[in-house]
Order: sequence, then structure tokens, then C-alpha cells
Amino acid sequence: MHLFFPRTHTTYTHTMARKWQTLALVVLPLILNALAITRYIPEGQETLFGIQPSSTDTSLATSYTGSAAYDPRTLNPPIPPTDPPVNTQFAIRLANGDIPGLSIRHHGAFLGFSIEFSVSNHVLGRNGSALSVPFLNLLANLQRRSGRITVRVGGNSQETATMVPSLASGRTLEKDKNGLYNPTQTPPLVYTPEILYMMSNISSLVNVDWFLGIPFNDTTNWHLDIVQKGQQILGDRVLGFQVGNEPDLYLSHGRRNEGYGPISYKGEISSLLNTMRSQGLKTQNQLIAPSVNGKWTIGEVIDTGILVDFANEIGILSVEKYPSDNCAAAFKTGAQVRQPQDMLPTYLTHATGVRITQQYLNISRFAQEVGKPFMMFETNSASCGGFPGVSDAFAAALWGLDYGLMMAYSNFTGALFHVGGQNVYYSPFTPPPSNRTASRQWTVGPMYYAVLAMTEVLGRSNRSQVIDLGVNNGEQSTPGYAIYENGVPMRVALFNYLDDASGAHDLRVAISIDGGEVQQPVSAPSSVRVKYLLAEHVTTKSNFTWAGQTLGANFKSDGRLRGEESIVSVPCDTATNTCTVTVPAPGFALVFLNDKAYEDSAPSGNTVTFATTARTRTVNTATIDPKALETSNGHGGKDRADIQSTSKGSSPNGASRLKEGLTQVVMTGLGVGFGAALFTLL
Repeated sequence: MHLFFPRTHTTYTHTMARKWQTLALVVLPLILNALAITRYIPEGQETLFGIQPSSTDTSLATSYTGSAAYDPRTLNPPIPPTDPPVNTQFAIRLANGDIPGLSIRHHGAFLGFSIEFSVSNHVLGRNGSALSVPFLNLLANLQRRSGRITVRVGGNSQETATMVPSLASGRTLEKDKNGLYNPTQTPPLVYTPEILYMMSNISSLVNVDWFLGIPFNDTTNWHLDIVQKGQQILGDRVLGFQVGNEPDLYLSHGRRNEGYGPISYKGEISSLLNTMRSQGLKTQNQLIAPSVNGKWTIGEVIDTGILVDFANEIGILSVEKYPSDNCAAAFKTGAQVRQPQDMLPTYLTHATGVRITQQYLNISRFAQEVGKPFMMFETNSASCGGFPGVSDAFAAALWGLDYGLMMAYSNFTGALFHVGGQNVYYSPFTPPPSNRTASRQWTVGPMYYAVLAMTEVLGRSNRSQVIDLGVNNGEQSTPGYAIYENGVPMRVALFNYLDDASGAHDLRVAISIDGGEVQQPVSAPSSVRVKYLLAEHVTTKSNFTWAGQTLGANFKSDGRLRGEESIVSVPCDTATNTCTVTVPAPGFALVFLNDKAYEDSAPSGNTVTFATTARTRTVNTATIDPKALETSNGHGGKDRADIQSTSKGSSPNGASRLKEGLTQVVMTGLGVGFGAALFTLL
């Protein structure tokens, strides 16, 4: 289902969106509440796609031919070390006052999403009048905790994206299968301004700000429609425009001639700015650069004088980095293929996040000196789609959250986890393999849970400062962080990467607080509240829980958390002035040290969630061949629509569409009463 917005002309504004939102939330309930009935969504429909959604039967992997997003392959959890064994009982003593080593101040929306342009219409919606309800719900979950969300639409596919007024097919985006380019076989895109109207309408419902990318494939004749229309339609909702996606890889990808380097890139930005000014486009703080991958260092780009010459135009410094890649397996490059079982331990250690962030410490300091935000503009578990059994398993949730906290501690100002198509393992969320299927059939991956938990780790105060505590004598499988505000410890974040169902490797962490510079004695509150991020094993692939709530298994989510929220109250020992918190193996625990810490993180009631209870006006009698659905995206099948990844082997053609029906949907309002809106059943 998609949220239905009326559109009357091409200058649709935020004001008009708000008017329609008011109509949807206030007037229509009077008409629709009497008509709405519960829509039955058949259980088990996911078997049409060739797998059972929560299966852990590894034998399925040998015969599985469907999309990577639903690969049933399950790995073996590593056995906890015994020589020497990991210490499972240790103490953390926190201090009040001016603590050395704290990060800069952060907001709860530190982690966001980077959506590959080529799948944006499948994620955001069908067009400006039909928004994806599950996507709205997924964003609303985060807004209730952090107050806002940041989303980038771009990636490799932005580089050849061309805006046109309309497409004969009526779609908002199409791919040119004959124009595949670079080693990731990214197809060129043709799209309409509807993509931007979708973003604007989403922002009228959920507090989302956007990043966009300027095509860098033709630097002689700049294609700046994305800037002109982006500034016109999104206004201050667009935070900036990326100038080149990994320009340090242009040469190796065959997109620039020999001799191309940082100086050449700087010259292209100069040419771009001249063209923007000649067209009357806003330039101040509009550019995001250099978004290098590591072939060049960001320092080499800065040394060209880019921040001297374009100090007013570059608003954000950026890099892109994945800890590893699965390119040999994904693209049959002939290089040694990395085996997922061998890679799994590298995502069960604090050391991986430390290794990535250490290389950027000098730049993060420099960014503070020159007053520029410094972002990890695109990242995830592994490039070229991630690893089966790793990127889609609970290990990735723990690792992604740890990695996010390490970036916060290292003074990044934000990071975006990448969202690909059906052919990647790492996406935080994946729509079903046809944008005409029921809305409660999305698949939510582990990286979304990392983002969800991170919003509560940092809270809504915008004053959270992070420190890596180096707990347990620096043991890499049991890292811990403290979150401070104005010199007061507010929360403690504890990880347990070990996997042991017996409980023998559950951590018992004794937390106490002393007065630090204010010379107060060691103390502890009478009790603390704890929320847990849990799964049965590090290799579990679905039904993860955050504070007892889940987004379900494959093909089971409409973006709303299900189940009762579970918050554990842990009594503290007033004799020893310690609060001992247990962290299961595996698991993550967020400890709230006082009431304010909890209140600043707890979901607020000011955001609407979008339900999918509906009554269809027109009877939908369409049927579709199960094999067509099974191959509607990913490797295999030739009739696949706007839902591909940018990976080699993905077809750019269209899948069969299910019959449309106009559907009335009742939305449950949280904090604003009950509301209703019109949806299109896709």
C-alpha cells in the first residue's frame, strides 16, 4: 500500500502538503471510519518467493536461486575462546565532571540511510501521489526517538541519472539496460521530478531531511536539473548535493582518462560552481565533498586548496568506506573469494570499527577546526552486496551499532547505512520483489535495528557525548561506551559478541558513579532501567528484538514494531554502590542511569504511524505466476521492473504488475488522535 496524495500542478509546496495532511488526519476519518474493515493478508504468501521466511535450514542454500535479500544460508556461530577464556565479570566506574576524551555533541539522528537512486522509487513509493506506507512507518519509528531522520538518495546510479519531464510508461524512473557501466554494472537512469515530489510529501508526514547527488559523468555539459528542481521542490529539506560519488575510483572504473587526480577533481568542482552561478542556483553550503573511498585520502584532496577556494560552497566534508568487500564472489573477478564463514569473526569484534575510524581521526579534528560537519556518507558491512549469513544476521546488528558508536566517538557528525536492491544482503530494509504486493511484506534487516537502537543511545537532547570506555581490559568481544551530557553520565552501552546459549558467557557488569572533579563519593541510583537488543544467536537472520519488540521475519513487516515494549528494572546494591547489569551472549544492553536519560530516549507520542487496515473499493482479481515473483528481481528472470540493485547481473526490465485498486486506509495517530488517508493498493 502507498499513501495517496492529490497532485494538481508541478509547484506542489510544503504548505499544500500540510493542508492535505490535515484533511487526511482530521476530515476523512468521519467518512472512512464507518467504511473501513480489516484487510486480510494471507499468511504464508512468502512461499511464492521460493523460501520460508524464518528458516535456518542451511540445506536450502544449495538449491536457492532467488534474491540475495532472502538467502536462507545460515552460518555456524563461533565458539567462545577458552585459552584464555573471556572474563565475563568486570566493573565500570564512571565519573562526573569534565571528562577528558569525550566526543563532540551528537543528536539522536546520527545514523541515517543512503538509498541507491536506482531503487528509490521502489522504496519511497510509486510516485508523488502514492507513498510507501512501510517506509513511512520505519522512519516514524526513528522520529519518535530522535526527532528527525536524514536520508540520502544517490550512489553509483546518481552519476548518469538524467531528469526528463515524464516517461511514456508513466513511471518515475527507468533504467537503460544497454548502458551498463563500471565494474558494478550500474545502469544509467532516466527519472522524472516525481522522485522529488515523493521526498517532499514524505517530509510533510515525517521529519526527514535529504541529500542528493549531482551527476559527474559529463563535466563539460553539466546536468543540473537535480539541483534546480531539488532546491525548488524540497527547499530547506535538501541539506546538500554530493559532488562526485567516490571520484577517486573514476579512473579505475574507466570513467576518466589517465592522469585524473585530486587536482582534476578540484577543477571539475570549479567548473560546476561557475555553471550553477550562471543558472542562478544557490551555492552557499550546498556541496558535499569529496566522498572518497580510499584510493585518494581526503587529506590529499584538501591539500589541493579545495576548502580555501570553495570554503563558502562546501558545506559538508565526506568519505565513504566499507570494512570489506564481496566483489570477487559477486562479479566473478577471478580474485580470491572471501568465504562468509571466515569473515563472520571480523564482525564480532570491536577492532573492526576501531580500524576504520582510526584512519579519519586527523580529518575529524581538522573538520572541527574549520567548522565543517564530517560525514561517513555511505557505508555498510561490505561493498558489492555484503556477505550471506553475515550482513543479514544478528552479528551485523551488533557490529553496526558498535561501528556507529565508534564513528560518533571519533567525531564524525553522522553516517548513512546504504540501502540496495534485492541483490544485496546488507539492506536495512527491503520491499518485496514487486511494488504491487501487499504492504505488510517488507523485510527489515539487522542494520535497521542498529539505527533504531542508536537513536535511543543518543536520545533527543542534542547534547550527547560518547566515550569508548575500553572496558574489560580492552577485550574486543565485550566493548562498552558511556554517553554523557553536560558532564553527567546518562547512559551506558554494553556489547556481548560472544555466542553461548548456556548463559556461561553472559556478562555481569557492575556500574558505579563517583564524583570526579566535584569530589562526591562513589554512588549508584536505587535502580536503573535497561533495554536489550537480542537474538538467539549471532547468526540468527530474523525476528530480532529491541526492548522486546520486533519488525518480524522476511515478508512480514509493514514497518511498525510489534509486541509489548520490555524494559528491565535492575535494582542497585546500596551497600556496594553498584548496579550489576547482565548482557546475554549474544546481546546489547542500553543502561539508563537516571530518569532524564530514559525520558530523552523513550519514544514520544508526537508522530503518526500509518496502519494498513483497509477496505478495497474495487475487487482485485489479478493473479500472478509464482515463478514470475520468484525471479522478479535478483539474478535470473528477464521481466523485472524498477526494483533492481546496481549490481552486475541485475536486469533493468519490468516485472508483471498486479491490478490496482483504490483502497481506504485507517491510520492510527499517536499523540494527534485518530486519522485516515487514501491509499493506493499496489
